[in-house]
Amino acid sequence: MTSSTAPSSHAFHAFQAAHAPHAPPGARAPFGEHLRHWRQHRRLSQQGLALEAEISTRHLSYVETGRAQPSREMVLRLAERLAVPLRERNALLVAAGFAPMYQARPLDHPDLAAARQAVDLVLKGHEPNPALAVDRHWNLVAANAVVPLLLDGVAPHLLAPPVNVLRLSLHPEGLGPRLANAAQWRTHLLHRLQQQIAATADGALQALHDEIAAYPFTEAPDTPPPSPIAVPFELRTPLGTLSFISTITIFGTPVDVTLQELAVESFFPANAETQAALQQLRQQAA
Repeated sequence: MTSSTAPSSHAFHAFQAAHAPHAPPGARAPFGEHLRHWRQHRRLSQQGLALEAEISTRHLSYVETGRAQPSREMVLRLAERLAVPLRERNALLVAAGFAPMYQARPLDHPDLAAARQAVDLVLKGHEPNPALAVDRHWNLVAANAVVPLLLDGVAPHLLAPPVNVLRLSLHPEGLGPRLANAAQWRTHLLHRLQQQIAATADGALQALHDEIAAYPFTEAPDTPPPSPIAVPFELRTPLGTLSFISTITIFGTPVDVTLQELAVESFFPANAETQAALQQLRQQAA
């Protein structure tokens, strides 16, 4: 697994892309439509993509229009140059007439036991600080024992599976009213969602973005200035206002769709007061 606050080179390229000009093609669409969608989504001309893939512009044009059939190797090369996520690479392969290459097994599948154990070790090892694992739509996959201790007062319907952690953190019946820096954290989360939408062209993420962007919020008058290092997560609790910074851990070289889409977010106390409060919280729950 790789822990990082910055995306890889392919991910960085993807994150800089603008929103898709239209929805992704349907499952039965020909390969050329899928390819054109991703090329336009990455804001590349045919000439630009042809140069990156080391093929002729004419051949790429023929592939997009259906006049030429790409080889399996060509499909994978184009997908790599376009930083297409593994789930969508399968769709490209199928559209071109090939079998999907990447499996999408649930995390509790026996073949992913080592990966699940690694996630559990990261979560448990991070205690008494909160940490959680989420899927591509920010639905909760796993969390350590500290996370539930911070959710007092959250409406039950927000804790019913699947629990969406972005919805939970900003919803007016969730943690939203308890955020000490609501506007700052809200802006940060929406920006992260926009980055993911640019990378994946995922309609469900766009719907989630639109939903949480519409939530009402009230900014506290004593909101601290933004940190020059990272955007903090500041939560009011009976033990005082807890302040965290977070890191994202991902699998560095995944060959499974589920693993590529899995992320572990670990929260660290941003000050001594938060660190002491977490120790006290853990002792109270023991």
